[in-house]
This record gives sequence, C-alpha cells and structure tokens, in this order.
Amino acid sequence: MNTPPSTQVLAGLKVLDMTMFLSGPFGTQILGDLGAEIIKIETGQGDQTRLLPPNFVGEESAYFLSTNRNKKSVVIDYRQSKGLALLEQLICECDVLMENHRPGGLAKYGITWDRVHALNPRLVWCSISGFGQTGPYRDRPAYDMVVQALSGGMSLTGEHEGRPVRAGIPLADLSAGLYGVIGVLATLVGSKTTQVGRYIDISMLDAQVAMLSYQAAYYLHSGKVPGPQGRSHESIPSYRAFTAGDGKDFVVCANTDRMWGSLCEVIGRTDLRDDERLKGRKARNTHRQEIWAQLEAEFLKKPALEWVQLLLDAQIPVGTVSTLDETLNDPQVLERGMVQEMIDKNGQSVKVAGNPIKIKGLQHEPMHYPPHVGEHTREVLKQTLGLSDQAVDELTRAGIVSHTRSRGEST
Repeated sequence: MNTPPSTQVLAGLKVLDMTMFLSGPFGTQILGDLGAEIIKIETGQGDQTRLLPPNFVGEESAYFLSTNRNKKSVVIDYRQSKGLALLEQLICECDVLMENHRPGGLAKYGITWDRVHALNPRLVWCSISGFGQTGPYRDRPAYDMVVQALSGGMSLTGEHEGRPVRAGIPLADLSAGLYGVIGVLATLVGSKTTQVGRYIDISMLDAQVAMLSYQAAYYLHSGKVPGPQGRSHESIPSYRAFTAGDGKDFVVCANTDRMWGSLCEVIGRTDLRDDERLKGRKARNTHRQEIWAQLEAEFLKKPALEWVQLLLDAQIPVGTVSTLDETLNDPQVLERGMVQEMIDKNGQSVKVAGNPIKIKGLQHEPMHYPPHVGEHTREVLKQTLGLSDQAVDELTRAGIVSHTRSRGEST
C-alpha cells in the first residue's frame, strides 16, 4: 500500500525568521507546519518568550513552545560586521524574510528593504508591527492588548453595560500573524512569473479593524456606537448564551425561522412560535428582551447537556461553554489531531495545540520540537552556506555565532 504524500506542501521554501514574542512566531510556525524550512535568527539569550512565566518544560517556557515548532534556531550577532555579512548570505539563500520589529528596528543594523532587495530581488519581506510603516502611530510601541483597545474590539467585549475586557485569546497578535501568512503566500503566487519579491506591511491595528467586520458596517451605516455585546447577538435574539438548571452555560444559535420554530417546540412553548408579534427575524429582534426572558426561564428547567441533546436532535446548532480542560479532552478535538505531543532528542515532551490545516489525501508529518537557542547554527551554516566546521568554529570563537550541542551545554 502506497504511503500518501505529506502535507509539507511548502517543502523547499526557505524562510528567514527574525520574529519574536507572538505575532511573528505564530505566522512562521504556520509556514513551518506546511513544510517550509524556518531558520529562526536569535540573539545569544534567545527569544524573550523562552523565559516567560509561569509554565516551563525543562528550561523553556510553555509560551515559547506553543509557537515555535518546526523551526531551526541560529544565533548570529548581526550587530557586528562579520555577523551582518553572514546574515546577508542567508538572506541571499532564502525566499521569505519575516520580522516583527518596530519600524526602523532593523534599519539601524543596515538591514533595509532596499539593501535586501538588492541582495536578493526575489525575496519576499513581511513586516508585522503594531501600527504599520506609515501613519501618526508608526513609532508607538504596541502589544496585543493595546491594539485590542484601540481597535474598538475591546469595547465590544464584556457584559452588557459592563466595563470592556480583553479577549481571552490574543486576537491582535494572532490575526496579524495570519494576515502576514496570507500576504506571504499571495505574494509568492503572484511573483511566480516575475521572480520579483515584494515588501508586505502588516499592521496589528489594521488586522483588528478588518476583523470588526459587520460591527464596523453597522456603525458606519447607522452612526450608533455599540457597547459590550455580552452573551447575545445584535441581530438575532435566539443566538445567545444561556444558563441551564445545573448552572452550566450553553449557547443556542437558532438563526433561521425554521430553527426558531423548532426551538419553541423543544422547550414546549409553541405559543411563542405561533405569536404573530414574533413572526420573522425583524419582529423577533424588536421583541428581543421579551424573548430572552422567556427562554431564560425555560432553560432553567433542565441541565445543560440534556438541553444540548434535545436541541441537536432538532437540528439546532448548540454547544456548551467549555472550559479548556473540557475542550482539550473533547473527542472531536482529539480525533482531528488538535492536541499534539512533541518530544525532543533528550526525551523532553510537551503537548500543544495542533495544526488546523487538513488537506485531503495528504498525511501530517510529526511535529519537530521547538529548537533550543542556537541548536541548528552549525547545521544551517554548513548546509545552507557551505561553511566548514573549521569556519564555524572560528566564527564561534570570535563571538559572531553560538550554538548548543546539548541541553545546557553551549559553545
């Protein structure tokens, strides 16, 4: 029986990863999951998130391990002229450069688009920053929560009439990483014929504003400023979170006339289904407060899982509000391979969220454990640049590069 080909659809693509923290590493990890060779350039201390508390696996933080699989770590001090020359050699061998420094952060070392484009005209450079390369906020420092706040997304998150709260996942960082990958892949496809690279300017704020989606359209049309959305949806009153009789929260998404009628039948309230005042989406939305009160009272009569099964039997989208322990042990999540264990060469293991991209007929390759600082310096310099062991040793003694032979032993 023939083994199906793997999902390494980007095999042969070389990515110079000069990212740190979250938005950039998340993006390059996606490319690595798809088979690209990711060469992560680090300082001798490594990506700062390697030391981010509170959870550690050996010497590495769980934060770092969650976004740096399938990568090779190379330590080069490009502040020195010989180190910069070495980095430029790698730039000439790569197809993509991704970085998430503040605008101008690499220029002070002589790493600019003009210089890079001259060295390697086909290279695609993707820059992720808080506010982009232009505009009055260009030079401001930014982290995920700052962008969530400025984007308006934070004002939409929280209970009705309550204070705005940060989303529980870092949406600004993750969305910027995703848009960065989309930009890189689109540019690579577009440059197939011309073989000319492009500079991609990704702003975390731009990404978050784009993800305002219909909320932005609602405001731009009506002029009405929405507040925290709480447990409900502005357009669909039967699209909401409710509390069951056992205190467990669950969500119901009965967003069509058919589903509304079925929902009323399931809860034994055909009077609501037949109420002429509630015929049609617009009418129900007008009476949303009344509908919520009726549904809330009914849902308190049974435990959440019982309601979930009854509603599923009626073909109504429904689900419990799961805690992370429930989600990461959910049979659907496990069946889809969304919890993966990685084991390094020393037997150290960690479990992380898996790769959501499934391609029919292709099998997933095992994930490579995130690299230790400088773990692949010698390998990359030899295989990619053709340097000898003696040359690498000389660069090491001069403090231009460093590499790790094994955990805790550097040279």
